[in-house]
Amino acid sequence: MERRKFFALGLAGMVGSSLVARVASAAQSALSTKLAGSVYYTRESPGRWSAKVAGHAPVVDVKGGQVTVTTPHEMNGYEHYIVKHTVFDKDMNILGETMFDPTQAKGPISSHDLKGYKGTAYALSMCNKHDCWLTEFSV
Repeated sequence: MERRKFFALGLAGMVGSSLVARVASAAQSALSTKLAGSVYYTRESPGRWSAKVAGHAPVVDVKGGQVTVTTPHEMNGYEHYIVKHTVFDKDMNILGETMFDPTQAKGPISSHDLKGYKGTAYALSMCNKHDCWLTEFSV
């Protein structure tokens, strides 16, 4: 892949996460805003991507303060892949972030140590074709 395209994709990922964080922070719960299902997607509000929920909504497993985020999505090179996972606190401050290499066959799984955090949190999974998906969870 060309270096310029790689950097452009990385920048798009950063802008997308930032946009979702800023939009959702104005609401009581990121999952209940008017923008769910149009600017970002959730299991409950998949919008135009209703057929894509199973492979795009992040699945979160919490054990103690260790959080594992999995997106059951194939990594099909630069054609179709999960760009990154971002974990936010209740105020949409970033607690953790993992970028993925689309040339790796290993599925998108990330681990985040949130032992110092308690309460509502959000996991975001960004697909290069099917936008940003958000899942709410508790630590």
